[in-house]
Order: sequence, then structure tokens, then C-alpha cells
Amino acid sequence: MSVARVFYILLYAWTASEFLLQLAKRTSARRGAKKDRGSLMVILPVIFVSIWCAIWYGDTRPRTMFGGAHWLMQTALALMIAGLVIRWVAIITLWRSFSVNVAILPTQTVHKTGLYSLVRHPSYTGMLVCFVAIGLAERNWGSLAIMLLFPAAALLYRIHVEERALTEAFGAEYVQYSQVTKRLVPGIY
Repeated sequence: MSVARVFYILLYAWTASEFLLQLAKRTSARRGAKKDRGSLMVILPVIFVSIWCAIWYGDTRPRTMFGGAHWLMQTALALMIAGLVIRWVAIITLWRSFSVNVAILPTQTVHKTGLYSLVRHPSYTGMLVCFVAIGLAERNWGSLAIMLLFPAAALLYRIHVEERALTEAFGAEYVQYSQVTKRLVPGIY
């Protein structure tokens, strides 16, 4: 099986898993305090339209990245695997508290161990790694730009909404955690 085929199987499996998460891990008003502020309705279309546009753009234009180097597919596959592992470890770590919409559950606490000791939003870090992988798989600078700019802007809005909700819910504890832990990239941002 080719590297490209494995990559696209993982991409489609990730897409399917995100749809399943939408069904299984949405917090209702009865279960917790919803604080989403419409961020879910921003992030989902932006991500899926960006993926579609990046793939379409890459498939209808020349491979401009490093002369269309084939080694970029291996790099893209490695990054896709890494991104999926990061995202799913983060989700499984928070499983009972994890929600696709921004919501605070009555039993929720600030999680500070594992990946959450490195960054405050590791599931989004995993997504960003997957976005880079998609851009690299297309081997086109335009596709990479699409996958970085639009989804990253949507994620930054979502992070803003989440951090506001977490600060309201946990106060000084979350503020202190924020001061010692970066948002997405350990030691950088």
C-alpha cells in the first residue's frame, strides 16, 4: 500500500472520528454550563471547507513545494500520525470532561498532567499538526497556506472562548496554570 493511500485513509478516518465526536461528546444544557459563544459553528465549517479547498487547490495546481518532492508524503504521513496521536491522547485524557462544544461540567477540574502539563490545548495542537500534514501532502505552498491560515484563525477564536470560560469557572487556579503553561506549542506559544 502506498504512503499516499495510507495518508488519505488516516485523513478520512480522522474526519469520520470528528463526526462521531460531534454525536457522542456534545454537552447539553442539562449536563453543564454551555459557554460556546458560537465557536463550534465557526470552527467546524472553517476546518472542513479548508481541508476541501486545500486538497482541491493542490490537485488542480502544480506541485510547487520543493519541486513536488516525493519525500514530503512520508513527512506528511508521519505528521498526520503524530497529530492524531496527540489529539486522541488529549481527548481520552479528558474523556468525561471533554466536550465538542465549550461547556463546563459540574465535576470538571483543571487537568494539569500528561500532555496538559506541556500545553493547555493539546487536542488543538494535534489538529494543527494534522493541518500541516494535509498542506504538505498536497506538496503545494497554496494548500499549506490554506491549511494554516483559516483553521488556525478559527482555533485561536475557539481557544479565546475556552480560556474565558475556564477562567470564569476556575478563577485563580486556571490563571496560575495559564501563566506556567503555553497554549499550543511547548515553550513558545
